[in-house]
Order: sequence, then C-alpha cells, then structure tokens
Amino acid sequence: MGALFGNYARRPIALVKGQGTHVWDEDGKEYLDFTSGIAVLSLGHAHPALVDAITQQANTIWHTSNLFASPGQEALAQKLVADTHLAHAFFCNSGAEANEAAIKMARKHTGKHHIITFEKSFHGRTFGAMSATGQDKVQQGFGPLVSQFTHLPYNDVEALKATADDSVAAIMLEVIQGEGGLAQITPEFADAIMELCNEKGILLIVDEVQTGIGRTGTRYAFEQTSLKPHLVSLAKGLGGGYPIGGLLGVADIYDTFSAGSHGTTFGGNPLGVSVAQTVLQHVFDEAFLADVQAKGTYLQQTLAKALPADTFSILGQGLMVGIHCGGEEVAHYIPKLEEAGVLLVAAGPYVLRVLPPLTVTTAEIDEAVACIAAVLTASHVS
Repeated sequence: MGALFGNYARRPIALVKGQGTHVWDEDGKEYLDFTSGIAVLSLGHAHPALVDAITQQANTIWHTSNLFASPGQEALAQKLVADTHLAHAFFCNSGAEANEAAIKMARKHTGKHHIITFEKSFHGRTFGAMSATGQDKVQQGFGPLVSQFTHLPYNDVEALKATADDSVAAIMLEVIQGEGGLAQITPEFADAIMELCNEKGILLIVDEVQTGIGRTGTRYAFEQTSLKPHLVSLAKGLGGGYPIGGLLGVADIYDTFSAGSHGTTFGGNPLGVSVAQTVLQHVFDEAFLADVQAKGTYLQQTLAKALPADTFSILGQGLMVGIHCGGEEVAHYIPKLEEAGVLLVAAGPYVLRVLPPLTVTTAEIDEAVACIAAVLTASHVS
C-alpha cells in the first residue's frame, strides 16, 4: 500500500516520455498512445509549439489571479466564440468545473432548478456534475445528491416531450457520450430538443469537454447537428495537456454571472491561456480540421475492414472512434493491447475508445489497427 489513495485502478506501467503519438515506459518499451490522455492531447505529446508557448510564458508571468485584467483570456475567448452564435467565455481548470458553472448559470438565469440529463452520460465528479451524470456507478456511496436532476433515455423523443415542462431550467447533454459507449445524438432528437427549448424557454447546455476542440472534425461537435446551445462546456483538448476548462455562453445570459457570483483561483491563468491559444492556432485552422475529418474516416474504414463485421461494429465521429464488441466486455482486451504496444481506453463495458492525437499519421493508424485487429480477433470470446 503506497501513499496515494486507491481511487484509481492504475495500469501497471509508468509512462515517462512522450513524443507525438508515441510514449515510452520506464523500462524503455514504446507504445502508440491512442488514448491521448483521454482525448486531451490534441497535438500529441511534447508538440514543439506548445513547449515553446509554455516556456515563454513561464519566463514571463505564471499567475496573477482574476482580480486583474487579462488580455490573454479576452483574446482566447474571442477566438473560441468567433463565427458562432456564442458571445462570452468563463475560464476554469477542468471539465467538471465548467459543467458546475453551466449548472449554476442555468439555475440562476432561469430561476428554476429542474435540469434534464440523460442515462449513460458523464459530466464530472463534483457534486453538481456527478448529480447530472446518468451513471449509478459514479454516484454510489456519496449520499444525497444535488436534487432536481432527471435522467432520461438518450435519443428518446417521447420521454423528453413528456418531461420537458415549464419547470425545466435546462437540458444538458453530450453530442457523443464519451463515457457512455459513444452513443451519438440522432437528428430527430436534436430537432426535438431545439423545438422544446424554443417553445418553453429552456436553456440548452452542451457538454463538449471530450468532443470539443476539433476531436470530431469540427471546432465543436454541436456544429454537425441542429443544436444551438446557450451554454457550452470545454476542457480536455483545449489545453492540449495543460489543465484548463471553459464555459461559453450566448449574449442573453451575460448579466447572470455578475461580479462576485462565481469564480476560481487558478482558472484562466497565464500559463493555461497561453497554451490554449497555441492549441487553437493549430486546431481551428480549416485545413487542420479537414485533415482530422479525413483521418477519422480513414481510421473507421480501416478498422471496419480489419475486424469481422458480425462481431465488431465501428462508432464515432472524427477521431473519437469506438469499437463495439457486441455483448462482450472489453476490459480483458486492454492489457493484451498494451502488451502489443497500443494504448486504448474503454467507453462503458462493451466499447473500446480509439482516441489518437489529432496529429496522428495514416502510417500510425495502419500500425495501430493491425495490432488492434490481431489482438481482438485472437482474444474474442465466442
């Protein structure tokens, strides 16, 4: 028993070096990292532009607190909302914090407390975000949760219409459920959500913590749907590996967070902002996003060709890809894949998530798919 709490089921390898899509453990073994720190490393490990950005900022100023003006935050906010219907940003340190801010904003702005979320969703592990999460395993053992969250079946239009009455402050969802098996919103469900939000004055919160910042091939995943969220939470890929989160919102709710109503000590610190600005310089480039879309299509097609269709199905969008293994739980595949030199992470019990850096090459995709196919077909329990 070590000095750390046992809240992580840690894998028995310690990664000590990373470069691009490749990482090495303390014994010198090399792996293809198709976890990206769980969709965090937008530009891969040790990208030169990010190394330069954090080094230059570290030699200038690290922290000032939000008592002072922040031109860097303003510039980052403008970049995030440019050419969208969104207008303002708040910066924090993580996805859970961003979702807490969204929940607080929705309640304060509407004066209502009832929020609809969805089964198998994941929004974080703080009390508000955990209460929004539609997974019992995340909530068990912690006592009474924050009240007035209703968890509905995802993509069930009739259940939504039966529940979304005038008491509802907000509907909160992921366009693709990152921890919930990569279930993706249907066009019919997106249209129904917008109709109800417009009809009843309900705010729409889209959790883009995992899907945002180019992961699905557009700046934000909601851009590939009919959804027009009032609030959008961000983290993970925004900092490319440096902790930063954010909440974007429409102009109509600007006055809801008045001075002193919400805050954070470290949120939007100069180091995080500098790195995030550099990430966006790369990821929000149209050619970069087109390349992500092309590589995502290539990854899905290559997986589909390499794996028997009667056993495995391919899910996802862009470089947020899942391998559904039928009714078979995927946990036993992960150590075998590690042994073969590929790092993956699960998305629920039956889906393997494939989350390479957005800078992955087709040659690296080919190498990873060959390993994945060899392990999955050899290890499949019929």
